[in-house]
Amino acid sequence: MNEVSEADSERLREAQDGKYRLLVESVFDYAIYMLDPQGRVSTWNAGAQRLKGFAPEEILGQHFSRLYTEEDRAAGWPQIGLDTAAREGRFEKEGLRLRKDGSRFWAHALIEPIRDASGALVGYAKVVRDVTERKETERRLEEAREALFQSQKLEAIGRLTGGVAHDFNNLLTVVLGSLEMLERRAPNDPALQRLLDRALEAARRGASLTQRMLVFARKRELAPRPVDLSQLVRGLADLMKRSLGDRIKLRLNVPAALPLAVLDINQFELALLNLITNARDAMPEGGVVRVEAREERLALASRGLAPGRYICISVADTGVGMDAETLRRATEPFFSTKGVGKGTGLGLSMVHGVAEQSNGAFVLNSEPGKGVTAELWLPVAPDGAQEAAVLAATPPEEETGLSILAVDDDPLVLMNTVAMLEEMGHRVLQATRGAEALEMLRRLRAIDLLVTDVMMPEMTGVELARRASEARPELPILLVTGYADLPPGGQKLPRLAKPFSLADLARAVRAVTTP
Repeated sequence: MNEVSEADSERLREAQDGKYRLLVESVFDYAIYMLDPQGRVSTWNAGAQRLKGFAPEEILGQHFSRLYTEEDRAAGWPQIGLDTAAREGRFEKEGLRLRKDGSRFWAHALIEPIRDASGALVGYAKVVRDVTERKETERRLEEAREALFQSQKLEAIGRLTGGVAHDFNNLLTVVLGSLEMLERRAPNDPALQRLLDRALEAARRGASLTQRMLVFARKRELAPRPVDLSQLVRGLADLMKRSLGDRIKLRLNVPAALPLAVLDINQFELALLNLITNARDAMPEGGVVRVEAREERLALASRGLAPGRYICISVADTGVGMDAETLRRATEPFFSTKGVGKGTGLGLSMVHGVAEQSNGAFVLNSEPGKGVTAELWLPVAPDGAQEAAVLAATPPEEETGLSILAVDDDPLVLMNTVAMLEEMGHRVLQATRGAEALEMLRRLRAIDLLVTDVMMPEMTGVELARRASEARPELPILLVTGYADLPPGGQKLPRLAKPFSLADLARAVRAVTTP
């Protein structure tokens, strides 16, 4: 009876082993195979053949380290896996593995020891699963998290930068206006004139820096319009040559037949001169800068641009170039390779901001030792666009005799604005709060123009303008601001950007009061 039972048990074990082998052989999503105690492959299922690419006759008897990358073999990971499994009963790890064709994939591998009834090690079972898709999903998720973090960081920097630049604009408005009025009244003294010229130049450089900061922060108002880019770039040739110096040659290739581009002239000039300055600094021993322009037609979306017609302005130098990491960070705000005191780190981020706000793109291409090519892509003006505006308008003739109410909560800015308006021959009343200005408008019907700052406590300039218009619909209103983003209702009102000169203020007053 016992002999029968033992025979039945043996048949049962054999049947179970057959079913187990059939199960293992039928699995296609996992590589399941056995190793002898030395790590040689002794079984190979269909899933292993599908995943690894080896037929059974190509891998049986081979050491399983053949399936590892060269780096992992050099680090000893195959033997580490066997030793750990034998010692601890299990070894689990994710890493890159090789297929027969040499391609790599991410794998999750499990090794467990197999022991006989006496506990002796007779081999190992290994299960491998392809986790490439999961790893790729994790990578994309991490990239998205990093992009979100960078976006949040840049937003925070932008808010800080915009606030600081706006405050500086208020101060520079006072400095520029006062210096210009002093220049008009100063005696004909060459030494004094030189001092004033240097002070004005320094103030204008400060204004240029704050404009870069506001463009980066997306808080600088752009005034895009159709422009003859050929004429504009050629008109800057002398300035570009002077900026480059005697050791660097300028090569200009800008066809005269280019269509009109849509851009803000002042910001484009600033962007182009930034690129010229960067090219110069990359060639301390001299070289060549090529400024070229061409029309491009994009049939499909590319470089972040929608399909359409564009003009590409490129500035290429023969300098030291950039490595991949520097190229990746080049447009980050405050990132600079020029050393302490030699750059603000805002130049390329400003150019990038101008491009984006103009519905264009900014593209950098470079390799170490092969120079840098910077491309500024700008949309072509729609068919039927009017001819470009005059590039450098002369200050308009001053209007005199107007009665103007100036409103600003900053006493310095208010005093400067009043002084500039009076310098132009106007009669000026002043108020520091919106409520005070409304009361004056109610009492004094002879006011011809309201000039108000936007960012004021208690009542913004936009709210003041709305309530003033309700009381006196015919009253012209001019908003003065350093921001592009206005409170609701202010987008359609005439605006003057800070810091402004006497000529800027005169043009704005004339524009808003001329029928």
